[in-house]
Amino acid sequence: MKKCFRPASLIQVRQFKLLALTDHSGHSEENTLYPLLQEMLKNPHCAGIDVASRGIESNFLFFHKYVKSSITVSPVNPDFSFHPEGVFFKKNQRRAGLRNYDAVLLRLPHPIPSPFWVFLVKSFPGLLFINSPGGIDTTGSKVFLLNFPDICPPMKRCTTLEDILAFKARFPIVLKPVKSYGGAGIVKIEDEVVQRAEGGSISFAQFAQELGENDFDYLGVKFLRNVGEGDKRIVVCCGEILGAALRKPAGNSWICNVAMGGHSFGAEVDEDERSIIQRIHPVLEKEGILFYGIDTLTGDDGRRTLSEINTTSIGGLPKIQEYSGRPVVRQAAGLLWNHIQQNLRDE
Repeated sequence: MKKCFRPASLIQVRQFKLLALTDHSGHSEENTLYPLLQEMLKNPHCAGIDVASRGIESNFLFFHKYVKSSITVSPVNPDFSFHPEGVFFKKNQRRAGLRNYDAVLLRLPHPIPSPFWVFLVKSFPGLLFINSPGGIDTTGSKVFLLNFPDICPPMKRCTTLEDILAFKARFPIVLKPVKSYGGAGIVKIEDEVVQRAEGGSISFAQFAQELGENDFDYLGVKFLRNVGEGDKRIVVCCGEILGAALRKPAGNSWICNVAMGGHSFGAEVDEDERSIIQRIHPVLEKEGILFYGIDTLTGDDGRRTLSEINTTSIGGLPKIQEYSGRPVVRQAAGLLWNHIQQNLRDE
């Protein structure tokens, strides 16, 4: 008896509906969300994509008061792109519940209070989130790096003046506020001089006086003298390294942040960085993190060392694609749809 084969064109591809949660109010033309959702929209697994923004007034109760009723969403179409007034988040609005979707892509910038992640976990059990809200809550803090002393520069959590004094006695240090992002509030301390990332310097005595009796929480990190070689952002999706971009500080600055005058360049991922990813990936995967970015700096020994892990709103893909000439945004979109299909195929 002859076997019958169905032509590939007749094999039905299962499709899924996706919701992306974001906050358009802080977006720029470089935001990864727009090209990523455009590519995800083209995938045969896509049955439709909607977006909901924390920056839309009618979503206040959901994002800030943790009310799980429906939220205001807008459909993603092939023209979906950045607009300074967020026009695509205000077109064809309708109310929808998260359970109307097969998966939810989380791309929310800081600050995000921990209770929001708890709200998502408790209110929508079993819903497929990318990344896991609980995993983001665990890994999204700077202090998560303390789990990897073997691949990071010397670090110390500093919550008292005594902590800072003990740490700065060893070498020049950088203090990063645990609950601040985008380079805000970072200071470098060398001997008795404190330099602010935003510019200007004061004495350590003045800095200590400013801290006073206030509560504070810093991640202290050894200052690396090779910081001028740049801060490399590497993006990983579903275990695959998509590429890298290098951000170098402006002039004699010690801050690589592009928003503070740094410059971005194309870069390759070296073997030390591949080893770093092999070290952290199983830990992140266990927490439900499959789409993330890491930053590396050149250590005093000349080898790359881990300086940041970003598991919330991962950026950099458009620049990586521009520098490399490879379709890394499309690659990321395909990997995400494969993950959704694999996790929901038996339902």
